Amino acid sequence: MIKYIARNIIRFAILVLIQVLILNNIQFSGYINPYLYVLFILLMPFDTPKWVLLVSGFLLGLSIDAFTGTLGMHAFATTFMAFARPFVLQWFAPRDGYETGTLPRISYYGIEWFVKYSFILIIIHHFFLFYIEIFKFGGFFSTLSRVILSSIFTFLLVIISQYFVYRK
Repeated sequence: MIKYIARNIIRFAILVLIQVLILNNIQFSGYINPYLYVLFILLMPFDTPKWVLLVSGFLLGLSIDAFTGTLGMHAFATTFMAFARPFVLQWFAPRDGYETGTLPRISYYGIEWFVKYSFILIIIHHFFLFYIEIFKFGGFFSTLSRVILSSIFTFLLVIISQYFVYRK
């Protein structure tokens, strides 16, 4: 248990640092923003209690907000992503359920399952983040294209991380 908590604290810190020090400085024409820090919520174990997911999502988003001065936008979007995660997992659950001791990774459930699971949660996160940022529906389609393009870029980073960092 202590090993699990320590590993997650280290993953949390590394993802926040990568986001703040590297990825927040990468913007393609100020339009596409990669948000790899959502990987923390995506990779939490299946049996993580819902309250731990919500608190982790809030603290993760709040950490990003503290470094970027975005006044709770990341906290809201990441908390909502953490809230939606159990529903998405239930939606894509294998017929016999998830095996005990496995984690939501490509190496356990395959690329098709991971693509569906992670892309939906990334879209949810980005949708709420970008629409809270503009706080109006006046530029609905331009913001929607920003959501989709940023989600694709974030998704590609998540997939790459699965093959280079989180191997079985």
